[in-house]
Amino acid sequence: MKGSKHVGPELRERDMECAGEGFAAPCMPRRILVPARAINPCYRPFLTAPQRVQIFFGGAGSGKSVFLAQRCVLDALCGRNTLVVRQVARTLRTSCFNEVRKAAARLGLSDQFQVHQTDMRLTCLHSGAQVLFLGLDDVEKIKSVTPRTGVLTDIWVEEATECRYADIKQLQKRLRGRSRHPKRLTLSFNPVHSGHWIYRQWFLGWAEGQRQQVDDDLLILRTTHEDNVFLSEADRRAYRGEQDPYFHRVYTLGEWGQQSGAIFTNWSARDLTAESACFDRIRLGLDFGFAADPAAMVRLHWDGARRTVYVLEARYCHGYSNAQLARQLQALAGDLPVYCDSAEPKSIAELRRLGVCALPVRKGPDSLRHGIRFLQGCRIVVHQSCVSMMEELQGYRWRQDGHRGDLPIPQGADHLIDALRYALEADMRGGFAQAVPKDKGV
Repeated sequence: MKGSKHVGPELRERDMECAGEGFAAPCMPRRILVPARAINPCYRPFLTAPQRVQIFFGGAGSGKSVFLAQRCVLDALCGRNTLVVRQVARTLRTSCFNEVRKAAARLGLSDQFQVHQTDMRLTCLHSGAQVLFLGLDDVEKIKSVTPRTGVLTDIWVEEATECRYADIKQLQKRLRGRSRHPKRLTLSFNPVHSGHWIYRQWFLGWAEGQRQQVDDDLLILRTTHEDNVFLSEADRRAYRGEQDPYFHRVYTLGEWGQQSGAIFTNWSARDLTAESACFDRIRLGLDFGFAADPAAMVRLHWDGARRTVYVLEARYCHGYSNAQLARQLQALAGDLPVYCDSAEPKSIAELRRLGVCALPVRKGPDSLRHGIRFLQGCRIVVHQSCVSMMEELQGYRWRQDGHRGDLPIPQGADHLIDALRYALEADMRGGFAQAVPKDKGV
């Protein structure tokens, strides 16, 4: 490619950086300068990102697959071996395999690779590292895959939303063995719906509109067509003009779509540690349970002026006796009242004898429907550590009828959601009930 040239001595991988007109590819007998302009600027900071799990997701036309193909090529120059997978093997040849070959050409590096067409392999002539391609529909081949030299350092899963949780867990086990390179599992996809297992695994604390998350072991980057400098204005107009709400959200904005029938779409998650010091309208709720259906307790702050619920703590208690529940509640609530399911008067009485200010909620024939409507009219902010609360809010849905759409029957785990409703029961009625003195019976 015009502008590529060989310069200087060998460098270590960590020295790869943008040098104005190009990137220096190290770990070679000679440095190879590749044109920086060939790589979308939004992705350049992540060429050598070390996180164990890396997720590149977002809208259509964002260039994420092109970038990851380019990174495979540059990684091979550095001695990294990459396995590229999709759910179905036959889709690889016309997608990822061709994309990696084109990436080598765009970077002016085609002459650095030997291409094996039949079994879809690229071998770097200088480092000996390989880019291998396999489908997850052939599990035995995945289990036995090994590069010509060294170990697998990278696995790139394209269209990861097509894959099962068990498949990804198996792939993570393939990243083993000694190497001077950090191991990386990279997923790329359009975000489909937020009921997907990938969302539950890595995105429960992800905020609407968030662009990236960079931790020690996890990197997440969301991009859209707006980040792709190689698209034409006509391409951008086509994406912006999408009229279908779901397709606009997923493929234009690159946001997780809402699964059909979601009851709560008005919640988000973030770190509430700092601001919780100012919270003074604390509410507590308890839903009774024992083993398969655990007891659940929630502590929250209610901002009535802004109709915002801040969920600070949410706990499941599996197999707890009332005495054990009492100790948990005393640590969580102190002298504050705890609003409980009125269907358990004996348990409420015992908690009271054990020193908990336990109060029964008032439940009428429409209390569930009324409570759901109340919560739907609020903004719900969940502390990022309350994963179980987020999972319940995410999975709570209206029952589906194939012909009539949503039915007014909620389904899904609701232990913490019930505790949330109980905690706010008095607020739903317009005031906060006075606690019954601890020495009085129920």
